[in-house]
Amino acid sequence: MYIRRTTVNRHKDGKPYYTYRLVESVRTSKGVRQHTLLNLGTNFSCPRESWPDLASRIGEIISGQKQLFPPASDLEDEAQRYAALIIQSKNRGSGIDGDTDYRNVDISTLEFMRPRSIGIEHVAYEALRQLKLDKKLLELGLNKHQLCTAIGTVIGRMIEPGSELSTHYWLQHHTGLGELIGYDYENMKLTRMYQTSDILLKHKKELEVHLYERQCSIFQFEETITLYDLTNTYFEGSGKYNNLAAHGHSKEKRTDCPLVTLGLVLDSSGFPIRSNVFAGNASEPQTLAEMIRGLKGSPQTESRQQQLFKQRKPTIVMDAGIATEDNINWLKKEQYHYLVVSRKRHREFSHKEAVVVKTDKDCTVKAYKKINDKTGEVELYCHSTRREDKERAIYNRFSTRFEEALDKLNSGLHKKGCVKKYDKVLVSLGRLKQKYSRAAKNYRIPIKKDNKTGNAVRITWELKESPNSTDSHPGVYCLRTNQHTWDEATLWRTYTMLTDLEAVFRSLKSELGLRPVFHQKTKRVSGHLFITLLAYHLIHTIRYKLKMINIHSSWSDLRKQLKGQDRITVSMKCQNGETVHIRKSTRPEPRQQVIYDALGLSHYPGRTIKKVVSA
Repeated sequence: MYIRRTTVNRHKDGKPYYTYRLVESVRTSKGVRQHTLLNLGTNFSCPRESWPDLASRIGEIISGQKQLFPPASDLEDEAQRYAALIIQSKNRGSGIDGDTDYRNVDISTLEFMRPRSIGIEHVAYEALRQLKLDKKLLELGLNKHQLCTAIGTVIGRMIEPGSELSTHYWLQHHTGLGELIGYDYENMKLTRMYQTSDILLKHKKELEVHLYERQCSIFQFEETITLYDLTNTYFEGSGKYNNLAAHGHSKEKRTDCPLVTLGLVLDSSGFPIRSNVFAGNASEPQTLAEMIRGLKGSPQTESRQQQLFKQRKPTIVMDAGIATEDNINWLKKEQYHYLVVSRKRHREFSHKEAVVVKTDKDCTVKAYKKINDKTGEVELYCHSTRREDKERAIYNRFSTRFEEALDKLNSGLHKKGCVKKYDKVLVSLGRLKQKYSRAAKNYRIPIKKDNKTGNAVRITWELKESPNSTDSHPGVYCLRTNQHTWDEATLWRTYTMLTDLEAVFRSLKSELGLRPVFHQKTKRVSGHLFITLLAYHLIHTIRYKLKMINIHSSWSDLRKQLKGQDRITVSMKCQNGETVHIRKSTRPEPRQQVIYDALGLSHYPGRTIKKVVSA
């Protein structure tokens, strides 16, 4: 067994290039012939002086011989990799699944090599195939290398979220995904992942439409609700090469980093319909029209969108940050139904007219609706016992702190070195009222002044008899809508879908590595966010199927449960001198079998490979 370099001429221009092969000499009836065991490709970079040692070590691994001298660590990695490729080669197996093969084996020679994770990959890849994402990518013109790189990038973001560099390492050293799709990730360069990210971003609109169509087809739902919200994420670096990088209000409190903003339109089932990346300082209200108009898209996309919504415009659900009067007027002009959180400060509630829309051991929600005579809108006033407890706790905390600060200010009037002058005491009191504005508005605070000295001598306080109207109904909030046919329960349940959208953002950030972003160029940052959304499409498809049979685990929990099933190679010496290599998946744990059965998947992902090497 040795390595041979061969000169090959290109078909197009006739220029020569080198390719490398691992060959062995075989005696035949026509004499000694060279037999190619493995094509090492054109990027084989091992120094020529190490070729004999590498070939010898590969032969030792395949034949099960013990090594005389330990090789260098990098040489051992290469030898293990090439030996595994020879063992796993499809056209060299000596048996198939289900064959009975009894042998006398020296158990002391048993070796277990190259464990690779396979359980989570199995579930993720089957979800990708169910959504026909692989076929769509081929239709868009991706070649085999680009397709497999895209699959590895998206599934890597699902399983081991991080930068492209960390995903590249995971693909090469930890996962058995390549065995499922028949691709050698250990020979893939990192630059190919960046190039594939650019290609995916180029076809963003087509992929979003395709995935949502497939999800509607699989789960057979007619969509009538659209949820819209924004979140932002920070990235490392100055951001000078990113046109969208800007400092804004960071939801992670990272005021030291530039931000980009992600706008997301989802349906009521949590499936993404459309996304867009805005500048980090984008104002929430200004993005609504652009995103909703984008649902129409091109004439081809528009006809598909009408089929999705059965030619009915969806009801737009938003929180108070986006529900400005300008946006409400725009929705009315475009004849959209909407359901938004009202910005009005005046709270009112009638327990007699309210109906119960939710009740459990932790919370009861009542709601009643009325027509606003000025706007003609339906206003739904909701009272939540949980929200009331929270608001009272917050108010009591600030009220206690405010009274403690007043007591300290009053005590200082009779201590040396403290504020005593009446005007300065008023300034200090004003600062306290500004700091604890929520509690201070419900207090009367007279200050007694000594006219001779001009000092304040006493500060007293008492609660007003009629508290401020905004706190007279704790736990109450108001929704506004132009949906006149929905009852109280339907309106309230539809509004609570926004909490699912917030859960999506949490999943993107905590479970799928949306933050931080390490890229610096605009298209690479946008590509990173889009790959995360592609991963979320697969995850939500998996979780939605599991929810249908009452399995409500989060994706992080599913990853924990599926972790532990590996692909592994077992090598052993037989009594007749042959060496047998078997590569297969380990038996799944009961917790993994439950998930496989729920999704209709095989318990043993990947094929069983057996290779017999003669003595």
